[in-house]
Amino acid sequence: MTQLKMSRRSFLKLSAATAAAAGALSAVPSGFATAAEDAQEKSGEIKRVRTGCRGCGKMECGVIAVVQDGKVIRMEGDPTAFQSMGNCCTKSQSAMQAAYHPDRLRYPLKRTNDKESDDPGWVRISWDEAISTVVSKFNELQAKYGGESLFGMCGTSRVWCMFGASNGMYLWDSPNIVQAWQICKGPRHFATMMVSSFTDSWMETVGHPDVYVAWGGASEMSNYDDSCRTTVDVATRAKTHICVDPRETNMGKEGDYQLHLRPGTDGAMALAWTNVVIENDLYDSLFTKKWTDGPFLVVEDLEPSGWTEISPCCGVPFEVKTKLLKESDLVEGGSPQRFMVWDNLNNKLTYFDAGTSFWEGETWAPATAGKEAMQENLAPGFSQGFVLDPTGFTAEDGFATEIDPALFGEFQVTLKDGSARTAVPVFQKYAERAAEYTPEVVSEICGVPAESIRDAALAYATRLRPETGYGNGGIQYMLAVEHANTAIQNSRALNNLSSICGNYDTPGGNRHSTKAPIEGGQFGFANNGSGMPMLSPGQMDKLLGNQDIPLLKWWGMWSDATTVYNAVLTGEPYPVVGAFNSSGNFMHQCNSDMAWSALKKLDFYVENNLWHTPGGTVCDIKMPAAHFLELNSPRTSQGASGAMGATIKCIDPPGEAKFDGEIIEMLYKEKGVPYNVIPVAPEYPTIDQMLDMSVMAFEPQGWEKFAADFQEHGWWDCKEVEPDLWGTYRRYQTGAIRGRTAVGFVGTVGDWLPGFYTPTKKVEIWSTVMESFHPEGQWNLPTYTEPPHSPVSDPEMFAEYPLIITTGRRIPVYFHSEHRQLPWCRELWPAPRVEINPDDAKEYGIEQGDWVWIETPYGKIREVADLYYGVRKGTINCEHQWWFPELEQNGKGHELCAVNHLIDPWARDPHCGASNLRAYLGKIYKATPENSPFNNPVPCGHDGTEIIHDASDPRLKEWLPVYEGREA
Repeated sequence: MTQLKMSRRSFLKLSAATAAAAGALSAVPSGFATAAEDAQEKSGEIKRVRTGCRGCGKMECGVIAVVQDGKVIRMEGDPTAFQSMGNCCTKSQSAMQAAYHPDRLRYPLKRTNDKESDDPGWVRISWDEAISTVVSKFNELQAKYGGESLFGMCGTSRVWCMFGASNGMYLWDSPNIVQAWQICKGPRHFATMMVSSFTDSWMETVGHPDVYVAWGGASEMSNYDDSCRTTVDVATRAKTHICVDPRETNMGKEGDYQLHLRPGTDGAMALAWTNVVIENDLYDSLFTKKWTDGPFLVVEDLEPSGWTEISPCCGVPFEVKTKLLKESDLVEGGSPQRFMVWDNLNNKLTYFDAGTSFWEGETWAPATAGKEAMQENLAPGFSQGFVLDPTGFTAEDGFATEIDPALFGEFQVTLKDGSARTAVPVFQKYAERAAEYTPEVVSEICGVPAESIRDAALAYATRLRPETGYGNGGIQYMLAVEHANTAIQNSRALNNLSSICGNYDTPGGNRHSTKAPIEGGQFGFANNGSGMPMLSPGQMDKLLGNQDIPLLKWWGMWSDATTVYNAVLTGEPYPVVGAFNSSGNFMHQCNSDMAWSALKKLDFYVENNLWHTPGGTVCDIKMPAAHFLELNSPRTSQGASGAMGATIKCIDPPGEAKFDGEIIEMLYKEKGVPYNVIPVAPEYPTIDQMLDMSVMAFEPQGWEKFAADFQEHGWWDCKEVEPDLWGTYRRYQTGAIRGRTAVGFVGTVGDWLPGFYTPTKKVEIWSTVMESFHPEGQWNLPTYTEPPHSPVSDPEMFAEYPLIITTGRRIPVYFHSEHRQLPWCRELWPAPRVEINPDDAKEYGIEQGDWVWIETPYGKIREVADLYYGVRKGTINCEHQWWFPELEQNGKGHELCAVNHLIDPWARDPHCGASNLRAYLGKIYKATPENSPFNNPVPCGHDGTEIIHDASDPRLKEWLPVYEGREA
């Protein structure tokens, strides 16, 4: 694969013309329904309902649902939706097929047959029976084994189902939850909460960075941090486009720089870029001195000490213990929160006081001076925002004496015991660490030419428009960096790199999840019942994963999936016997065989979902959930897109399917626990009352008025709605980063101090949290570690399993495990594919379209060979989370092709537990009648029935939409 230089310029004229056409569209198409109108209009009448698509779960693309005779007949892009540029993708189109699918769950069901049977013997029951059975059975298990014996599960971010699992489990005093967040955005959020602020991994892609860096993902293929169309527009219009990925992606092939690194080596590449940045003085010196702990002095032979801090994640106290030099190390009675810095200007020590968030001699006031941002090519409806001028250390900045903190040097200090020590700035330590990863060294690690590494780093960090006063843009680092044994350290390295290059909370930079005045963002709507009980004392200590992953005690937002499933199977460290699953699945992390065995072993397992899923085949109780076209919900960009709008109910749900929040509230009521304790609504509010509460801060008249305004106005730009919390850049200079409590719930109020939610109130290059929980010290700075099973770390395994397996690529018609039963999608992509370099295919006797076995010491699966030069030689790229709804059997055939059957369950990140999903060793060989069950290379069910693997399969027609019989 050759590096492409400027080859995508030919797309600019077409892109510009498209944008102009979009801008010429009417902002408010005629014929919009009002929120109060019923979807059952007169025969033939057409209504256009503005709503937010949830067909992929990660982005809130604006769409228009066209409704005729009470049926959704078409999905269109919403031209007011600047975040998706008026476009919608295949998944929004296929949403109609999902809503009207004949296999939708419509009523609560209970199992009557054994869990080993392919026929569960489902029997319809009432909601009253379902809820009372769930509550009584969980009560029984809690009484026998303790609340910790239960765990919740949830899937990816449809918002309203994400936190139902944890909210529900708190009813039974359980700290345990398995969720996709552990390997999907969660490690990035974990890392940034630890070293800067919660979710500042989100990049403002819609802000059109001058240099667009796509690292470990392809959001142009499936909506991710930003919508497909936005990614295409940003990448093609960027002055420089850089792609860092093991494979050649769709947009990556148009990039100016393509760095096709060996899977699992992202951390080394990030440190190489950092080395180039520092060696060429391309870091933002003022930001680094004032807003990072770069100038804080380190004394390596100092006894760690500190103070008691409260975790901003879970509220648990912990002891900060650090070798960073503090006033308390120098004088008796000195503050442990005053971090010492060498002042080059006055040739003496000074300090930053993390207790007050001020420097010695500083009189702080929120910054006000600035100017409008200077971004180019913004979509219509997206405002520039206000960029504060950077503040420094002068009298004008509130300093009684001007200072200049040192980033390099060695300084002699005398401790309070009289001993002399050598102190050096954190930034020098960071530079020394990065110097271990020169482009030449990393070329050997990653398999990318040193010149390409250096050129890409220089292109990223050399400011193209210095007059803006900020960097070229953030780094859109995506899932590949998290699916690794180095998930946290990868994220830290990339967060630091973006920050020191002047891209923290700047236009097109990395700047948190959107702040809006409605409850529709990161933590969702309705499942955060205000009456949610607190865990009893000591329960958080029992969170599974705490036992060998120390930082989970600080994080506290998930259990380690592998540890949970192991506890089910072994009873260690204590028995786990029951689970409540809110639209989650077991195939996204850990070893899928291990997880499946655990689910089958549970005494009692409950799921609410839209479908009969693989895990749902071993449930005891199933409860039907509503589709996004069937419910109302406020919605705010979970990322940095800055959009605010809503999901609007277009049709009624089938049968007795319910909104997830209502299901959780029913459990509360049966349990006798108030769901709500806020005086504006009753203990058990209706859905309408929940909706009113969710928008009250923005629209005091409630949901109906909000929804009607949304139909008329379209999507709101949160820069206009929340000018202080969102419309301003460099908010660390105003206190707005800390304007809400750390995780950013609507209605919470922070202390409005300058800086960040870290113990030092700085962006921590040297992490005091990491140091406190890992006093051995090897992870204080970002590091690189080889994947546990790689050609380098495990040569013995490599001799037998000579290929590197990666996975996780985006597919236009699917979203992870979703849409396998939608006929439009399955017709276009009927079977799982494994990409293999044609040279490797020739060596192994594999041809295009062959079914092949992929094997590791932990399992083997089959997928269809897809020969592609865009995959490195020696690497194969498998598709993930495949299952087969057409198979009427236990597990729906997940064991046939789901790639996580191949992984080592105990190969995890030591800080957050993320599974090593994308960089491990395996082998590949052709499937033949002789080596395949039923003498058939095509995967088959238990009875020999082939999976659907051809677009002509007549079974696809059985899944066509059914419009009749949806009534309860």
